[in-house]
Amino acid sequence: MKILIVEDDPRIANPLAKDLRHQHHSVDIAQDGLEGWNYAQATIYDLILLDLMLPRLDGVSLCKRLRAARCSALILMLTAKDTTSDKVMGLDAGADDYLVKPFKLEELAARIRALQRRSRELLPPALHYGALCLDPASQVVTYNQTVLSLTPKEYLLL
Repeated sequence: MKILIVEDDPRIANPLAKDLRHQHHSVDIAQDGLEGWNYAQATIYDLILLDLMLPRLDGVSLCKRLRAARCSALILMLTAKDTTSDKVMGLDAGADDYLVKPFKLEELAARIRALQRRSRELLPPALHYGALCLDPASQVVTYNQTVLSLTPKEYLLL
């Protein structure tokens, strides 16, 4: 999965990125909302982990902007704001899920898996080009019906 973390606190962003990379995800980090917007415009992400309280462009505004621009990435808000109205505001802005800090990495991983399961319903059928077949639902690539072992970067390029 290609993941963008939009988080201004490196004490959260860096260990989170390290953990996600350990799970074989490709991860970019943006330190403010405007930088997150620029990253999202330049690259197609599968998931955006988005803080609410960001410099230059807050998370709710960024989420609304992304959805208005037809960004199809899953958006999971990670924030210390824990009131019901904060959660409603984030979800109504276009977020797919909302997780309050502090959180356990195991819970975040489970929520990412749940979001992936839901999003697979929207994935196109397998793509074929000659003997090459890419199945987005299972993220498996075959050539002449032999499974290819690809790195996350190779899969994203394909």
